Amino acid sequence: MTDASQPPAVHPLTDGVVTLRAHSVDDAEAIVEQSTDPESLRWTTVPRPYSAEDAVTFVEGNLAAWGEAGARRSWAIEWTDETGAARYAGTIDLRPGAAASVGELGFGLHPDARGRGLMSRAVRLVVDHAFATPVWGVPVRRVHWRAVVGNWGSRRAAWAAGFTFHGTIPASHPDPEGGSEALDTWTGSITPGDPLTAQTPWFAATPTQGDRVRLRPWRPEDVDAIELRDDPVHWMPSRSVLRRETFPAWLLTRQERMSEGTAIDWCVADLDTDRALGGVTVFSRGGAITDTAELGYQFFPSARGRGAAKEAARLAVAHALAPTSEGGLGLRRLVAETAADNAASNAVLRSVGFVEFGREHAVDRVTDGGWGDGLYWELLPSGAGD
Repeated sequence: MTDASQPPAVHPLTDGVVTLRAHSVDDAEAIVEQSTDPESLRWTTVPRPYSAEDAVTFVEGNLAAWGEAGARRSWAIEWTDETGAARYAGTIDLRPGAAASVGELGFGLHPDARGRGLMSRAVRLVVDHAFATPVWGVPVRRVHWRAVVGNWGSRRAAWAAGFTFHGTIPASHPDPEGGSEALDTWTGSITPGDPLTAQTPWFAATPTQGDRVRLRPWRPEDVDAIELRDDPVHWMPSRSVLRRETFPAWLLTRQERMSEGTAIDWCVADLDTDRALGGVTVFSRGGAITDTAELGYQFFPSARGRGAAKEAARLAVAHALAPTSEGGLGLRRLVAETAADNAASNAVLRSVGFVEFGREHAVDRVTDGGWGDGLYWELLPSGAGD
């Protein structure tokens, strides 16, 4: 058996909160706990079943790799728990990529260590080490990250450490649960000189309520409330319309937009029953929201004519304009676009203070084959234009 004491080749790293060290056979029990945890099984391809022998083999392989010139570099993550005890928190490794100047990051946390910000600390340590050390003989110029779509814990750790997200790669990862279809993955990277902190906000649909409705995060079960729309097709882009058959993909897109800082999407729910009535969003078309954003909304037919849209818009606008010190977005200006013939939507905007500032003629193809106009709206808080 390989000596599990720390070999000289292993570079320990620490920020005073987490320590990255060599793996040890003493970690085996915790490695088994991590590798048989439902979340680990959901997102990774660890052996199934996972035994103590598998854990020892894993430890020995990680230690041996430090002695190989072009192999991965793996660290055990250690943290101090509430009792003051040093504990194994998980594993993080840097793997050789497409060239010796490129690394690929992999990591996983023990269940007891999750939700404490430990992994983002570990990621910063490894990335900083990679850019300061010729890991595979030459300077590392880029570190990649990838995770199965839906692994929000992994994405949040990469986001907090400053990674730039590049999008989704379809059918690029084997299904950890053995399914026949490959899964999509998110991808991102970081380069020397990039700040090791989040580069965009990560928004949440903060719950708030009025007299008739509450704004809250969307839930998968809200699909049951979705109704067929009877609106003219030019009133809203087809990709944005809520439909039962496309709701999972629609919801994922909205969650991704919030994680990128480009939107906040709320479900508008009945105050008494909590049944979804529609949605309201504050979003940006050109990157993360800064000082200006756009208001959008849609409601199911049965929810109309009862003041729900006006109240939801008022609540969303209040959040958008509230100072960041009070939990709002602190926006300087809100805008909106509507079809000129969408009288109900236009009335909603007027009710919360929007003013029409422009009209684009013959921009929307309407059902009779002709062309309709589009309206442009803006809302500036009192004094914003001074």
